[in-house]
Order: sequence, then structure tokens, then C-alpha cells
Amino acid sequence: MPRLAGQIDVAKNEAILNAAVEVLTSRGLQASMHEIARRAGVSKQTIYNHYGSKAELVRAIATRRVGELTAPLDAPEATGHAEAALTAYARGLLMAYHRPGGMGLLRLAVMSACEQPDIAQVVYEAGALANRARLAEFIRREVAAGRLDECDPEQAAECFAGMVSGQRQLGALLGRPSADTEAGIDARAREVAARFIRAYAPR
Repeated sequence: MPRLAGQIDVAKNEAILNAAVEVLTSRGLQASMHEIARRAGVSKQTIYNHYGSKAELVRAIATRRVGELTAPLDAPEATGHAEAALTAYARGLLMAYHRPGGMGLLRLAVMSACEQPDIAQVVYEAGALANRARLAEFIRREVAAGRLDECDPEQAAECFAGMVSGQRQLGALLGRPSADTEAGIDARAREVAARFIRAYAPR
């Protein structure tokens, strides 16, 4: 089936997004689309035809990352196993804070918020807000199924995210090395999920 104008195949799209992440996190949001295209092995026009602007390219990067982080919440096996799904989700967030460069795009958005507020807004909307909305939707489904107590899903999602992150997100944004180990991350993810489930257990 022929592609519509502006469409590109999956492999080429992944190459563009991967190249954009590498270039933007190493050179900043001022990096040229030409450099991203060269790294991806495509023409600059291909990127503009598909995304239209650097802001929309950044949106696609943020959307892909949110999809990766929230995948445990949408997996078929998550139904009826909220604690396991939340543990996996929390582990993904914690690993992002732990890995060097894991918060690269968000750090760039913060640093460039004054000079490029449009891109900072895109990162916030397609990243942080979308991430939290997916968590709230998961909680909403669990409440509707009677597996969690009646609550405000958005507020509960804020509580869960705060329990997971603590000061870790701020430390990562400031470039502070993480003191966590992978074993410690696993333990924290399990504890936060277990405490959340107990706190919101049906009464």
C-alpha cells in the first residue's frame, strides 16, 4: 500500500528520532535540522515533510518516550494486576533518573524555556502532562473495576508520581549523579507500588 505524502517508513522514522535525541542532547535545542538529518541518513527535507518543524520533532520524541514509560500500564497483563503494573512503571521512571542522559530532553527544555518557550511547552505537554494523564487513566480504570477505592484519578496519579520521584527528578535535572543502584531502584519501585495499593485499597 503506497504511503501518503509526508509519511515515512517505521525504520526511517526511528532513525530520525534516535538521531534527534543524540544530537539535541549533545548539542542543545539550537542544533540544526541539517545535523539531525545527516546523523539519521536522510535529507533535511524528509524531516520537514514528515514533522513540519523542530517543535513537532521534539513532540514526537516526547510522545515515544511516554509510550515506553507507560507501556506497563497498558499491557494486557496489567488488568487485574495493578501492583505489578505500577511497579514496572515506577521502575521505568526511576531508571530514567538514574541513567546518564535519561533526563536530557527535559533538561534542555528547562534550560531553553526563555529562549524557546514553544519547544519547552511541547516537552511539557507531550511529556510530563501526557505521562501523568496515562497514569491517571490507568487508575481510573482500576477504580471503575472496583480494584481501587473511589478517588480523584489525577490527584492519585500526582501522589504516586511524587512517591516515586522524591528529589530524584530534581537531582537528575541538575545533573547530579544518582546514588541509586539497580537493586535499590527495584526495591523502591516495589515499595511505592505496594504502599499506593494499600492506601487506595477498596474500603
